[in-house]
Amino acid sequence: MGLVIGSRGSALALWQSEYVAGLLQALHGPDFDVEIRVFSTRGDRIQDRPLPEVGGKGLFTAELEAALLGGDVDLAVHSLKDLPTELPEGLGVVAVPLRADARDALVLRKDHAAAAGDALMDPALGVELIPEGGVVGTSSVRRIAQIRRLRPDLECKDVRGNVPTRLRKLDEGGYDALLLACAGLDRLDLGDRVTRRLDGAWLGAPGQGAIGIEGRAGDMDVLELVRPIEHKATRIEVEAERTVLAALEGGCSVPLAATATASPSVLAIEASVLAEDGSDAVRIERRGESTLLGARRLGRIVARELIEGGALALLDRE
Repeated sequence: MGLVIGSRGSALALWQSEYVAGLLQALHGPDFDVEIRVFSTRGDRIQDRPLPEVGGKGLFTAELEAALLGGDVDLAVHSLKDLPTELPEGLGVVAVPLRADARDALVLRKDHAAAAGDALMDPALGVELIPEGGVVGTSSVRRIAQIRRLRPDLECKDVRGNVPTRLRKLDEGGYDALLLACAGLDRLDLGDRVTRRLDGAWLGAPGQGAIGIEGRAGDMDVLELVRPIEHKATRIEVEAERTVLAALEGGCSVPLAATATASPSVLAIEASVLAEDGSDAVRIERRGESTLLGARRLGRIVARELIEGGALALLDRE
Protein backbone atom coordinates (compact mmCIF):
# COMPACT_ATOMS: atom_id res chain seq x y z
CA MET A 1 0.00 0.00 0.00
CA GLY A 2 1.07 3.58 -0.51
CA LEU A 3 -0.16 7.11 0.04
CA VAL A 4 -0.48 10.30 -2.02
CA ILE A 5 0.46 13.53 -0.24
CA GLY A 6 -0.74 16.92 -1.44
CA SER A 7 1.77 19.75 -1.08
CA ARG A 8 2.41 23.31 -2.13
CA GLY A 9 5.32 23.74 -4.50
CA SER A 10 7.67 25.98 -2.51
CA ALA A 11 11.01 24.64 -1.35
CA LEU A 12 9.85 24.72 2.27
CA ALA A 13 6.51 23.03 1.56
CA LEU A 14 8.26 20.28 -0.40
CA TRP A 15 10.79 19.84 2.40
CA GLN A 16 7.94 19.34 4.86
CA SER A 17 6.13 16.86 2.61
CA GLU A 18 9.34 14.93 1.93
CA TYR A 19 10.03 14.90 5.68
CA VAL A 20 6.60 13.38 6.35
CA ALA A 21 7.15 10.87 3.54
CA GLY A 22 10.48 9.93 5.14
CA LEU A 23 8.86 9.41 8.54
CA LEU A 24 6.26 7.13 6.99
CA GLN A 25 8.85 5.12 5.08
CA ALA A 26 11.02 4.79 8.19
CA LEU A 27 7.97 3.44 10.01
CA HIS A 28 6.52 1.17 7.34
CA GLY A 29 9.65 0.25 5.39
CA PRO A 30 11.54 1.71 2.41
CA ASP A 31 9.23 -0.06 -0.06
CA PHE A 32 6.23 1.86 1.27
CA ASP A 33 5.23 4.04 -1.66
CA VAL A 34 4.64 7.76 -1.03
CA GLU A 35 3.83 10.08 -3.92
CA ILE A 36 3.95 13.87 -3.49
CA ARG A 37 1.51 15.77 -5.71
CA VAL A 38 2.07 19.53 -6.01
CA PHE A 39 -0.73 22.12 -6.02
CA SER A 40 -0.69 25.90 -6.47
CA THR A 41 -2.76 27.77 -3.88
CA ARG A 42 -4.37 31.21 -4.07
CA GLY A 43 -1.81 32.52 -1.58
CA ASP A 44 0.99 31.30 -3.85
CA ARG A 45 -0.49 32.92 -6.94
CA ILE A 46 -1.18 36.38 -5.50
CA GLN A 47 2.22 37.99 -4.92
CA ASP A 48 1.50 41.67 -5.53
CA ARG A 49 -0.51 42.41 -2.37
CA PRO A 50 0.09 41.96 1.38
CA LEU A 51 -1.63 38.86 2.74
CA PRO A 52 -4.06 40.79 5.01
CA GLU A 53 -5.33 42.63 1.92
CA VAL A 54 -5.92 39.36 0.05
CA GLY A 55 -8.16 38.21 2.90
CA GLY A 56 -10.07 35.01 3.43
CA LYS A 57 -9.25 31.83 5.30
CA GLY A 58 -7.35 28.99 3.71
CA LEU A 59 -5.17 31.09 1.42
CA PHE A 60 -2.51 28.38 1.43
CA THR A 61 -4.73 25.37 2.10
CA ALA A 62 -8.05 25.46 0.21
CA GLU A 63 -6.82 23.79 -2.98
CA LEU A 64 -5.16 21.00 -1.01
CA GLU A 65 -8.34 20.47 1.00
CA ALA A 66 -10.42 20.28 -2.18
CA ALA A 67 -8.08 17.57 -3.45
CA LEU A 68 -8.47 15.71 -0.15
CA LEU A 69 -12.24 15.89 -0.24
CA GLY A 70 -12.25 14.82 -3.88
CA GLY A 71 -10.10 11.77 -3.19
CA ASP A 72 -7.19 12.95 -5.36
CA VAL A 73 -4.79 12.78 -2.41
CA ASP A 74 -4.78 10.84 0.87
CA LEU A 75 -3.11 13.51 3.00
CA ALA A 76 -2.22 17.19 2.83
CA VAL A 77 0.88 18.54 4.55
CA HIS A 78 0.84 22.13 5.82
CA SER A 79 2.78 24.54 7.96
CA LEU A 80 0.34 24.35 10.86
CA LYS A 81 0.35 28.12 11.36
CA ASP A 82 -1.19 28.44 7.85
CA LEU A 83 -4.02 25.99 8.59
CA PRO A 84 -7.30 27.58 9.74
CA THR A 85 -8.66 26.36 13.08
CA GLU A 86 -12.02 25.64 11.44
CA LEU A 87 -11.60 22.91 8.81
CA PRO A 88 -14.05 21.73 6.14
CA GLU A 89 -16.50 19.07 7.30
CA GLY A 90 -14.96 15.61 7.09
CA LEU A 91 -11.34 16.78 7.43
CA GLY A 92 -9.10 16.91 10.47
CA VAL A 93 -5.50 17.22 11.61
CA VAL A 94 -4.66 13.54 11.84
CA ALA A 95 -1.05 13.88 13.03
CA VAL A 96 1.43 16.50 14.18
CA PRO A 97 5.11 15.39 14.15
CA LEU A 98 7.83 16.75 16.42
CA ARG A 99 7.93 20.52 16.31
CA ALA A 100 10.95 22.52 15.15
CA ASP A 101 12.05 25.87 16.63
CA ALA A 102 8.84 27.85 17.21
CA ARG A 103 10.57 31.24 17.46
CA ASP A 104 10.81 34.08 14.97
CA ALA A 105 14.18 34.96 13.49
CA LEU A 106 15.70 38.37 12.98
CA VAL A 107 17.83 38.33 9.83
CA LEU A 108 19.98 41.39 9.24
CA ARG A 109 21.33 42.37 5.86
CA LYS A 110 24.88 41.06 5.63
CA ASP A 111 26.53 44.48 5.84
CA HIS A 112 24.45 45.40 8.91
CA ALA A 113 25.34 42.11 10.58
CA ALA A 114 29.02 42.81 9.95
CA ALA A 115 28.68 46.33 11.37
CA ALA A 116 26.99 44.98 14.52
CA GLY A 117 30.24 43.16 15.31
CA ASP A 118 30.66 42.36 19.00
CA ALA A 119 27.06 43.36 19.76
CA LEU A 120 25.97 40.06 18.23
CA MET A 121 27.59 38.28 21.16
CA ASP A 122 25.15 39.90 23.60
CA PRO A 123 22.25 37.44 24.07
CA ALA A 124 20.00 40.24 25.35
CA LEU A 125 20.05 42.03 22.03
CA GLY A 126 17.36 41.37 19.45
CA VAL A 127 15.50 43.93 17.40
CA GLU A 128 17.79 46.57 18.94
CA LEU A 129 20.34 45.46 16.34
CA ILE A 130 18.32 46.91 13.45
CA PRO A 131 19.71 50.30 12.36
CA GLU A 132 17.73 53.36 13.48
CA GLY A 133 14.97 54.18 11.01
CA GLY A 134 15.59 50.92 9.16
CA VAL A 135 13.21 49.02 6.88
CA VAL A 136 11.98 45.64 8.11
CA GLY A 137 10.48 43.14 5.71
CA THR A 138 7.49 41.14 6.89
CA SER A 139 3.98 40.32 5.70
CA SER A 140 2.70 39.33 9.15
CA VAL A 141 0.47 41.73 11.12
CA ARG A 142 1.60 39.94 14.30
CA ARG A 143 5.25 40.68 13.56
CA ILE A 144 4.45 44.23 12.48
CA ALA A 145 2.60 44.92 15.73
CA GLN A 146 5.42 43.52 17.86
CA ILE A 147 8.17 45.38 16.01
CA ARG A 148 6.23 48.65 16.23
CA ARG A 149 5.73 48.15 19.95
CA LEU A 150 9.45 47.61 20.55
CA ARG A 151 10.90 49.88 17.81
CA PRO A 152 8.42 52.53 16.63
CA ASP A 153 11.22 54.21 14.63
CA LEU A 154 11.32 51.36 12.11
CA GLU A 155 9.42 51.14 8.82
CA CYS A 156 7.66 47.86 8.07
CA LYS A 157 7.49 46.93 4.40
CA ASP A 158 5.65 44.00 2.84
CA VAL A 159 7.79 41.16 1.50
CA ARG A 160 6.40 38.16 -0.37
CA GLY A 161 7.86 35.07 -2.00
CA ASN A 162 9.49 31.93 -0.68
CA VAL A 163 12.31 32.05 1.87
CA PRO A 164 15.23 32.17 -0.62
CA THR A 165 13.46 34.92 -2.59
CA ARG A 166 12.99 37.02 0.55
CA LEU A 167 16.65 36.62 1.49
CA ARG A 168 17.67 37.68 -2.00
CA LYS A 169 15.53 40.82 -1.73
CA LEU A 170 17.19 41.56 1.62
CA ASP A 171 20.71 41.16 0.25
CA GLU A 172 19.89 43.32 -2.77
CA GLY A 173 19.24 46.22 -0.38
CA GLY A 174 15.46 46.42 -0.39
CA TYR A 175 15.36 45.95 3.39
CA ASP A 176 17.64 46.34 6.40
CA ALA A 177 16.26 43.25 8.12
CA LEU A 178 13.69 40.47 7.74
CA LEU A 179 11.49 38.73 10.27
CA LEU A 180 11.07 35.06 9.37
CA ALA A 181 10.30 31.77 11.10
CA CYS A 182 13.35 30.00 12.52
CA ALA A 183 11.88 26.64 11.50
CA GLY A 184 11.75 27.52 7.82
CA LEU A 185 15.33 28.75 7.75
CA ASP A 186 16.58 25.71 9.65
CA ARG A 187 14.71 23.27 7.43
CA LEU A 188 16.22 24.81 4.30
CA ASP A 189 19.75 24.73 5.80
CA LEU A 190 19.71 28.53 6.05
CA GLY A 191 20.05 28.71 9.83
CA ASP A 192 23.40 30.47 9.43
CA ARG A 193 21.48 33.53 8.19
CA VAL A 194 19.74 33.96 11.56
CA THR A 195 21.09 37.01 13.38
CA ARG A 196 18.99 36.47 16.50
CA ARG A 197 16.34 33.93 17.53
CA LEU A 198 13.73 36.10 19.21
CA ASP A 199 12.18 35.06 22.50
CA GLY A 200 11.36 36.59 25.86
CA ALA A 201 9.07 39.52 25.12
CA TRP A 202 8.66 38.31 21.52
CA LEU A 203 6.08 35.56 20.83
CA GLY A 204 5.58 33.40 17.76
CA ALA A 205 2.40 32.53 15.89
CA PRO A 206 0.05 29.75 17.05
CA GLY A 207 1.31 26.51 15.54
CA GLN A 208 4.60 28.00 14.34
CA GLY A 209 7.34 25.44 13.74
CA ALA A 210 4.84 22.57 13.59
CA ILE A 211 3.74 20.53 10.57
CA GLY A 212 0.04 19.69 10.34
CA ILE A 213 -0.96 16.54 8.46
CA GLU A 214 -4.57 16.83 7.32
CA GLY A 215 -6.67 13.86 6.31
CA ARG A 216 -10.21 12.58 5.93
CA ALA A 217 -11.71 11.92 9.33
CA GLY A 218 -13.30 8.58 8.43
CA ASP A 219 -10.42 7.17 6.37
CA MET A 220 -9.35 4.65 9.00
CA ASP A 221 -6.80 2.77 6.86
CA VAL A 222 -4.87 5.99 6.23
CA LEU A 223 -5.25 7.19 9.82
CA GLU A 224 -3.74 3.98 11.17
CA LEU A 225 -0.72 4.42 8.92
CA VAL A 226 -0.14 8.03 9.94
CA ARG A 227 -0.99 8.21 13.64
CA PRO A 228 2.32 6.67 14.86
CA ILE A 229 4.28 9.74 13.68
CA GLU A 230 2.30 11.96 16.05
CA HIS A 231 4.41 13.72 18.72
CA LYS A 232 2.37 13.98 21.91
CA ALA A 233 3.98 17.07 23.46
CA THR A 234 3.84 18.99 20.18
CA ARG A 235 0.15 18.17 19.74
CA ILE A 236 -0.59 19.41 23.28
CA GLU A 237 1.30 22.66 22.68
CA VAL A 238 -0.36 23.50 19.37
CA GLU A 239 -3.79 22.47 20.68
CA ALA A 240 -3.51 25.13 23.39
CA GLU A 241 -2.26 27.79 20.96
CA ARG A 242 -4.90 27.05 18.33
CA THR A 243 -7.66 27.01 20.94
CA VAL A 244 -6.75 30.61 21.82
CA LEU A 245 -6.73 31.49 18.13
CA ALA A 246 -10.11 29.85 17.50
CA ALA A 247 -11.73 31.51 20.51
CA LEU A 248 -10.67 34.93 19.20
CA GLU A 249 -11.68 33.98 15.65
CA GLY A 250 -8.19 34.84 14.55
CA GLY A 251 -6.26 34.15 11.38
CA CYS A 252 -3.26 35.54 9.53
CA SER A 253 -4.81 39.03 9.58
CA VAL A 254 -5.02 39.22 13.39
CA PRO A 255 -2.10 40.47 15.56
CA LEU A 256 -2.29 37.53 17.96
CA ALA A 257 0.74 35.64 19.27
CA ALA A 258 0.81 32.46 21.36
CA THR A 259 3.56 30.09 22.42
CA ALA A 260 3.01 27.00 24.58
CA THR A 261 5.58 24.64 26.10
CA ALA A 262 4.62 21.18 27.35
CA SER A 263 6.54 19.11 29.90
CA PRO A 264 5.29 15.68 31.02
CA SER A 265 3.23 17.26 33.79
CA VAL A 266 2.86 21.01 33.11
CA LEU A 267 1.71 23.01 30.12
CA ALA A 268 2.75 26.68 30.06
CA ILE A 269 1.42 29.22 27.59
CA GLU A 270 2.02 32.90 26.87
CA ALA A 271 -0.35 34.73 24.56
CA SER A 272 -0.76 38.31 23.46
CA VAL A 273 -3.11 40.42 21.37
CA LEU A 274 -1.66 43.70 20.12
CA ALA A 275 -2.89 46.84 18.47
CA GLU A 276 -1.55 46.73 14.94
CA ASP A 277 0.26 50.05 15.45
CA GLY A 278 2.00 48.62 18.54
CA SER A 279 0.50 51.23 20.84
CA ASP A 280 -1.11 48.76 23.23
CA ALA A 281 -1.18 45.05 24.05
CA VAL A 282 -2.79 42.50 26.34
CA ARG A 283 -0.59 39.61 27.46
CA ILE A 284 -1.46 36.56 29.56
CA GLU A 285 0.75 33.81 31.00
CA ARG A 286 -0.84 30.69 32.50
CA ARG A 287 -0.06 27.07 33.38
CA GLY A 288 -2.23 23.98 33.26
CA GLU A 289 -2.36 20.23 32.88
CA SER A 290 -0.21 18.77 30.11
CA THR A 291 -2.93 16.76 28.35
CA LEU A 292 -5.05 17.39 25.28
CA LEU A 293 -8.07 18.10 27.45
CA GLY A 294 -5.94 20.36 29.65
CA ALA A 295 -4.60 22.18 26.57
CA ARG A 296 -8.09 22.97 25.32
CA ARG A 297 -9.19 24.08 28.78
CA LEU A 298 -6.11 26.28 29.23
CA GLY A 299 -6.54 27.78 25.76
CA ARG A 300 -10.13 28.76 26.54
CA ILE A 301 -9.09 30.29 29.89
CA VAL A 302 -6.33 32.34 28.25
CA ALA A 303 -8.67 33.51 25.47
CA ARG A 304 -11.27 34.58 28.03
CA GLU A 305 -8.68 36.48 30.06
CA LEU A 306 -7.36 38.19 26.93
CA ILE A 307 -10.90 39.30 26.11
CA GLU A 308 -11.47 40.49 29.68
CA GLY A 309 -8.23 42.46 29.39
CA GLY A 310 -9.45 44.34 26.33
CA ALA A 311 -8.28 42.18 23.41
CA LEU A 312 -11.47 42.62 21.39
CA ALA A 313 -11.20 46.38 21.65
CA LEU A 314 -7.68 46.18 20.23
CA LEU A 315 -8.82 43.97 17.38
CA ASP A 316 -11.74 46.29 16.64
CA ARG A 317 -9.29 49.12 15.95
CA GLU A 318 -8.23 47.45 12.71
